[in-house]
Amino acid sequence: MSDILELLENGSFSSLQAELRELNPVDLAHELEQMDRTKMMMLFRLMPKDQAAAVFSYLDSSLHQHIVETISAVEVRELIDAMFIDDAVDLLEELPSNMVRAIINNSSPETRRIINHFLKYPENSAGSLMTVEFVGLFETMTCREALALIRKSGVDKETIYTCYATDASRHLTGAVSLRSILLSPDDCTITQIMNSTVIYVHTSEDQEEVARKFKEYDLLAMPVVDNENRIVGIITIDDIVDVIEAENTEDIELMAALHPSESEYLKTSVWRLARNRILWLLVMMISATFTGSIIGHYEALLQNAVVLAIFIPMLMDTGGNCGSQASTLIIRGMAVGDIRLQDWSRVLLKELGVATLVAFALSLVNLLRITIFTGAGFRVDLVVTITLFITIIFAKLIGCCLPLFAKLCKFDPALMASPLITTVVDAFALIIYFSLASLMLP
Repeated sequence: MSDILELLENGSFSSLQAELRELNPVDLAHELEQMDRTKMMMLFRLMPKDQAAAVFSYLDSSLHQHIVETISAVEVRELIDAMFIDDAVDLLEELPSNMVRAIINNSSPETRRIINHFLKYPENSAGSLMTVEFVGLFETMTCREALALIRKSGVDKETIYTCYATDASRHLTGAVSLRSILLSPDDCTITQIMNSTVIYVHTSEDQEEVARKFKEYDLLAMPVVDNENRIVGIITIDDIVDVIEAENTEDIELMAALHPSESEYLKTSVWRLARNRILWLLVMMISATFTGSIIGHYEALLQNAVVLAIFIPMLMDTGGNCGSQASTLIIRGMAVGDIRLQDWSRVLLKELGVATLVAFALSLVNLLRITIFTGAGFRVDLVVTITLFITIIFAKLIGCCLPLFAKLCKFDPALMASPLITTVVDAFALIIYFSLASLMLP
């Protein structure tokens, strides 16, 4: 990159343009992000429009607005027209509305029509993810005609490795690989070589469901159809990788009792980070009132047997940890499609078995530990051990049931993660603990 900066400082623009053409768009975008913005804009303007569009799509989103505001209306139009439509739509979704209107007004009529069409699809739907740059073939075409069409229009398409066949009304009827077309006789029709069983999604399907189908069927591209089964676009694997990353990030944040953030940590303001965290912290702080009330209700018992207080943190922590383990596995299993709602009985039985084994092992070790080191008395030891056994089983079962219940109610299962489960288990553990102590201790 030092050679490029040296050529820029020396004003050797023809040599600089030749050097830029040799660089990978991803690497070039990373280098531009590290530069002074003035030099970045000089290099950006020296790139051919196709390369500039490719580099632009890989640049950090914080630079998009700066570039659009800096270049002229004509340059904006050329940039948008040269970009793949799905990348152009992603750009418009992150810019202010007044700038979006200006960009659309300066785009070519065809690009404007397609972008307006895309912007009407619900956010995070298959329609908002798709691109219209695909090769569509009529099923009556011969392989010779199909290859001629691919050579003519394939340059501007996002992928040509898989083509989609339609009837005269543009209804999706099959898929055919470029390999099949190349290796088949010239007079062979697309109908004869296409695969009629096509995995597709509708424009309104959620992006998480789209990602699941990509994973399940090992696809590189997938067609998108409207309500009349007419193909309107395709989704490619590069877009799905971004979706998977975003969905995983959202689940992790929800499981940690955070409101999901749409931007990177270092680019998010302190105010927004605090706002994303404070709601669930308030909920959990207020929910702790229940555990406090339970302890307060048994205050007389604690005064007569102060030793009981020693074991409260251990019981609450163990129960919370057991519930978190179960919920984490179930939430992740549901996210990747390994666990479905109809599997609830199998999940419940499996977790009951696991809970029984874990509860037995931990209770036995705990009984030996408190008998040897605390000297609280056999009855107290027994109360603590029985409570621990029941709490572990309850925590494991509630940890697997709550995410499934959330899914049944159309909520994100990740909401039923560690913080909420810990609160429920803590209250249950204290009630069992003090109830047993009231019955078994003199």
